[in-house]
Amino acid sequence: MNLRASWVATLLGLVLIVAVPVAMASATAAPLKKGLKVFVIPKNLGNPYFTTADSVKSGGALFALKALGESGTETSGTAATAASQIPAIQAAITKGANALIVSASDAAALCPTLKAAMAKKITVVTYDSDAPACRSLFINQADSGAIGRSEVDLLAKQLNKTGEIAILSAAASATNQNAWIGYMKQELKKFPKMKLDTVVYGNDDPTTSTQVAQGLLQQYPNLKGIISPTTVGIAAAAAVLDVPQYRGKVKLTGLGTPNSLRKYVKDGTIEGFELWNPADLGYLAAYAAVNLASGTITNAPGQTFTAGKLGKYQVRAKQTVLLGPPYVFNKANIDKFNF
Repeated sequence: MNLRASWVATLLGLVLIVAVPVAMASATAAPLKKGLKVFVIPKNLGNPYFTTADSVKSGGALFALKALGESGTETSGTAATAASQIPAIQAAITKGANALIVSASDAAALCPTLKAAMAKKITVVTYDSDAPACRSLFINQADSGAIGRSEVDLLAKQLNKTGEIAILSAAASATNQNAWIGYMKQELKKFPKMKLDTVVYGNDDPTTSTQVAQGLLQQYPNLKGIISPTTVGIAAAAAVLDVPQYRGKVKLTGLGTPNSLRKYVKDGTIEGFELWNPADLGYLAAYAAVNLASGTITNAPGQTFTAGKLGKYQVRAKQTVLLGPPYVFNKANIDKFNF
């Protein structure tokens, strides 16, 4: 064999040595497990936001679980409270859950129960509202700072940067709401002519939110704007403001769904509001939970996984996965959306 032939043979041998292990590694990569029992536990049942986030019809969490070959069940209480949510979590543990996807109504109150689940090797993923001390991953709908700042900026634009405002939140214990409000207060420092009169809570209950919104108008007769970063709260406030006395005179923005606010956008009660697609949030949470429960990823920053139609996602700092930035809905674009 001449020198050239010998060199070629050696090179081919090296290629074969390198190629074989790569092929074997690809062939033995761990697949996603099938038939996992996954329980989706929103803050409360009957909430339009979570109906969209979770249901098969909307393409949410249960849709993704079905497509992945898992057993998906939505369960919770009817009130957005820990007392209502905890029995559903305990029942899911008793029924042999492999994974829980939870929107925490009260992180501190839920943690003992969620930690008990984790002690039994049950994967715990939070979505929408976090419980940082007692989960493996949090699927965040959007960066908390971006949400809080953009809500204030949107209202400031509508008010020409001046006037008294109030915030109508969900529960005082809601982790996500409190984080957003913290950033709202920081952002308000940029607008010295805007004054935050108060923060009130409707507990994600339509009746309570309506009463609280009515109370704001009575207590603060010079109120010019309301931010309600909760789908239940903004819909309730919109219904209260949808009269000649207040329509267009007290500005309203926040986080809501197009279908629940379409009427109010078209009649001028709301100029613009924000949200992400709740169905995409639930869908992403389902893929993250199944990947974790299957062992194809850990919650270490830098880990990546593919979430079906949404594409590739990466685990970030503090064991979080970010869906994406909020989107502003207004009269010009609201009819393009149906959720």
